[in-house]
Amino acid sequence: MEKSKVYFTKDISSEGLIKIYEALNQKLKGKVAIKISTGEPGGHNFLNPNLIKGLVNKLDGTIVECCTAYRGQRFDITNHLQAIKDHGFMDIAPCDIMDAEGDMEIPTTGGSHLQGINIVGNHLKNYDSMLMLSHFKGHAMGGFGGALKNMSIGVASKAGKSWIHSVGKTKDPDEMWNHIGDQDGFLESMAEACSAVINYFGKENMLYINVMNNISIDCDCDSNPHNPEMADIGIFASVDPVAIDQACYDTIINSTDSGKTSLVNRMNEKHAIHTVEAAAELNLGSRDYEIINID
Repeated sequence: MEKSKVYFTKDISSEGLIKIYEALNQKLKGKVAIKISTGEPGGHNFLNPNLIKGLVNKLDGTIVECCTAYRGQRFDITNHLQAIKDHGFMDIAPCDIMDAEGDMEIPTTGGSHLQGINIVGNHLKNYDSMLMLSHFKGHAMGGFGGALKNMSIGVASKAGKSWIHSVGKTKDPDEMWNHIGDQDGFLESMAEACSAVINYFGKENMLYINVMNNISIDCDCDSNPHNPEMADIGIFASVDPVAIDQACYDTIINSTDSGKTSLVNRMNEKHAIHTVEAAAELNLGSRDYEIINID
């Protein structure tokens, strides 16, 4: 079986981002959603608007988000919009909180935890294609966050996030915390949610870019994240969400950077690679890949 191609550049710049997008040689059609994490207020490691502006504008894209299931500054629409504005994203492109007017169910493929449904912001229906523009870093619950987490938790509405985190037990954000504990089930639920998003758009209408800079052990959803301990690495891109996350994970594991220890420990503690394993089991992509340097 042919290995998936994962493109790589060390050039973490607006120009580097555009160049690696073009290397994919696959156009995103129609109205393009660009899913990023706009960052919890207090945090500072999220993707810089000036870094992504060139690519967002090239695609005539809309930056999309959904509200959080934890009661931070992005739990309600008003405060979430203010956070997006304060972090500079409204200055570069239109921004859309996809569950601002409710949510909708889309079907998953395979797996059993989510009972065949993923719950996403109902503005998803307004888009024809999607770029998962992810900041690859650690995560307190998932171990790491990359394309798969951005596509599952990130695209899910508040109810959908609760559904995934609770492994299909509740859609209530407050009740969700009573059903945290099945770690592998949670990771498998993220993979199931990804299947729904991919099926909704079609594989040919989705692309994945992971930026590996400001690599903290904490997610951009953390209002007080740990400072990065690793040096910046570069940008990865692929048409395969499994391959790109596997490549980024392997890059951390195989790094000679002495600052990797805490992130590796967190990924191991949370069995983070199991999200990739589960996504591969659902045939969302391949864990076998080749790196193509474009520098």
